[in-house]
Amino acid sequence: MTSTKLTNYILGAMLLGILVGYLVNRHGADSGFSVQYVTYISILTDVFLRLIKMIIAPLVFATMAVGIARMGDASTIGRVGLKTFAWFISMSTVSLLLGLVMVNLLHPGVGLDLALPDVAASSSINKGGLNLPDFVKHIFPTSIMDAMAKNEILQIVVFSVFFGVAAASFGERAAEFIRNLDMLSHIMLKITTAVMKFAPVAVFAAVSSVVAENGLSILLTYGKFMFSFYAAIVVLWIVIIAISAIFLKKRALKLAWMLREPALLAFTTASSEAAYPLTLEQLERFGCKNKIASFVLPVGYSFNLDGSMMYCTFAAIFIAQVYGIEMSTSQQLLMLLVLMVTSKGIAGVPRASLVVIAATLSQFHLPEAGILLILGVDHFLDMARSATNVLGNGMATAVISKWEGELS
Repeated sequence: MTSTKLTNYILGAMLLGILVGYLVNRHGADSGFSVQYVTYISILTDVFLRLIKMIIAPLVFATMAVGIARMGDASTIGRVGLKTFAWFISMSTVSLLLGLVMVNLLHPGVGLDLALPDVAASSSINKGGLNLPDFVKHIFPTSIMDAMAKNEILQIVVFSVFFGVAAASFGERAAEFIRNLDMLSHIMLKITTAVMKFAPVAVFAAVSSVVAENGLSILLTYGKFMFSFYAAIVVLWIVIIAISAIFLKKRALKLAWMLREPALLAFTTASSEAAYPLTLEQLERFGCKNKIASFVLPVGYSFNLDGSMMYCTFAAIFIAQVYGIEMSTSQQLLMLLVLMVTSKGIAGVPRASLVVIAATLSQFHLPEAGILLILGVDHFLDMARSATNVLGNGMATAVISKWEGELS
């Protein structure tokens, strides 16, 4: 299936999913059919995401270990790592700051003036795992098998770095093994090609189940908030591409176009993980050398979540606006700094953005129960966040490749 055909099929599946979901919700809610429909149709989405997750651990390990082994000495790895994290921190700051600017310009929560909830009210979202000691310990795996079984990308990255550096130290003696490991990555990409043929079915199931369960009314109820956030995401896309164009020139637009398919897949499934194999494949087609792409991309999945960063500041200030709570510029900038630190520990935490927001609200005396206001439409917002994360990581990989002279 060609790239253009798959993109068209995914778009068609999304539109058909909205229509079918609407019909099921409208005509099957009273009889209970809509509940049964959601239960069973969601199986298709779950199966697809499981198939993708089945691929990720061996693919990340194989590509990253091979890339680092071919990088050579530790100084090269350190140099690439330093450039990578400098870019990630810079773009995270831009995303958080842009979220603050857009929510203050668009005022999506102003005028609702909801009564403050009971001080004891809680969103029931587990904020555990965000403290620094636990996060630092979480980075290092106790067992690579356990890390792979749980798809802990950050832990797999750490093991792959050690493995790649050790393999490189053996020189020619390890050359044959590295070639075999490289073949493993190509085999996993071949499996990805087969799995992706199932993507339109999974997209149809994902979209139709959400609409069948909630109806189209949920989109109208939160219309202003969702429209404002999507407008902010569009601005963020323009900013990411514009900053990347400083280094990639006109090729930044070409890369953005090439990333449309993995971004669309991430959008429709609300999972950037689902797009990882395709993103890696498109980056290599663009001209990024495997040894750089296989290092930057998986690290980016833990530390460079541009869409999620913007959502953190946008949603937090939205909740303050809804309850009529005024926050000074200095308080908002302090919140930005807090989010910058706490968000770096969200890898592997379920509903990561919501967890970070919940943890931050209490620190600024904002009602944590405000999270409940956005839970209903979080899936639709997560779609935009996931697609943006794919674009941000793709651009980051290309820029680092350019800096290293490894972009053909």
